Amino acid sequence: MKNEKAPDVFNVNFDTSKGTVIVEIHRAWAPNGVDHFYTLVKSGFYDGTRFFRVLRDFVAQFGINGDPKTNALWATATIPDDPVKQSNVRGTLTYAASGMPNSRSTQLFFNLRTNANLDNSGFAPIGQITQGMDVVDSFYNSYGEMTPAGGQGPDPAQIGTQGNEYLQAHFPRLDFVKKATIQ
Repeated sequence: MKNEKAPDVFNVNFDTSKGTVIVEIHRAWAPNGVDHFYTLVKSGFYDGTRFFRVLRDFVAQFGINGDPKTNALWATATIPDDPVKQSNVRGTLTYAASGMPNSRSTQLFFNLRTNANLDNSGFAPIGQITQGMDVVDSFYNSYGEMTPAGGQGPDPAQIGTQGNEYLQAHFPRLDFVKKATIQ
């Protein structure tokens, strides 16, 4: 799937289960990531996605589509790494990655604190929350770390294959994106 070139700066409005979050996205920070994100938001990919990994004072992660068929279309559409031009300060939006080169695809996280230690690991922020940090701070965070990463939280592999059905059955308190739109 070909990514559309994004505007230099634009806002994305996340209408979440807890309220509105607005993120200002900067293409100059991470052009590969921003173009991919722009394409995903325009396609409706993030609509209905759950914040499946919310770790207090660390991150709020999302970006596995609740429909396994839609998720399968995009999960292997990885993008090249971008150099880190901005620090992972509180409120930035950054792609999650496996630690392998060029492994970013659809998963992102909001930094709930300044995580400058992620900068040296290649995590390049794509934007900054301009409204709604209090909303992100209020996301349900008691499920803990993902399984099999040592926690009792959702298993990303199961989310990928079973979607929101799995999450609703086992993790019903997760907050979610109702709709993400470009402003």
